[in-house]
Amino acid sequence: MDNIIDLAAQVGSTLQAKGLLLTTAESCSGGGVAQAITEIAGSSDWFDCGFIAYSNASKTEMLDVPAALIAQHGTVSEEIAAAMAEGGLANSNAHVALSTTGIAGPGGAVPGKPVGTVCFGWTKGDDATHTERLVFAGDRQAVREQTVRHALQGLLRFLEQN
Repeated sequence: MDNIIDLAAQVGSTLQAKGLLLTTAESCSGGGVAQAITEIAGSSDWFDCGFIAYSNASKTEMLDVPAALIAQHGTVSEEIAAAMAEGGLANSNAHVALSTTGIAGPGGAVPGKPVGTVCFGWTKGDDATHTERLVFAGDRQAVREQTVRHALQGLLRFLEQN
């Protein structure tokens, strides 16, 4: 199931079957996950809201990500992905959250974090937070598309396990 809209529909069916609302906390994907979700008619039954927290300041102000945590680990880290997801959950009416933070390129690479590095977070807030770090190939558009696809695929796996 590689089509992003089909994935979003499957996410919706799964969330609806479980009686859960979703929120997204996105950085490098720029709202792409929320856009895919809201392409699905009736998504308001299972999607609460989305946060696009692109700057470090917005991550702190909207999602309660501690500035000290950003300074310690860097914006593109599993620690920040977890904090973003948890902050999205805390600042919404949702039951489950996903987050994305990464380097889509063409610039922005730092030692140990090449262009294409993306960190993901998925949480239900009950000590069930899962994170992942991947490095995608391709240009900015390709990295962002792969990020949206993986965020949705990861959410489906997360919901099956939690």
